[in-house]
Amino acid sequence: QVQLVESGGGLVQAGGSLRLSCAASGRTFSSYYMAWFRQAPGEERDFVAGISRDDGSTYYTDSVKGRFTISRDNAKNTTYLQMSSLKPEDTAVYYCAASNRLRASIRREYDYWGQGTQVTVSS
Repeated sequence: QVQLVESGGGLVQAGGSLRLSCAASGRTFSSYYMAWFRQAPGEERDFVAGISRDDGSTYYTDSVKGRFTISRDNAKNTTYLQMSSLKPEDTAVYYCAASNRLRASIRREYDYWGQGTQVTVSS
């Protein structure tokens, strides 16, 4: 079992930056594939970025490539999402997720979820 707690969301103007954090507790953090998803009102919860548990390989959905960076610090049991050049269409609740798989990109492949943190980008 692992518990995930996100922080760092807020209101930012278009073009601005935010860094989200996801603190994990419970079983060994380094054994999980970690990811960020987001869900806008009336929309599905979609994959944003993922990072492997061993070699740090990262994966991004096309709409955030070059603007968002996912990272992890296994010593601090924390995953981060650095978001830059934010756009109004990035507005959503952002969720941290952990998977027991080597790699996972769809919602049903994740075993644990945080409660979410709201990101609002004003135009």
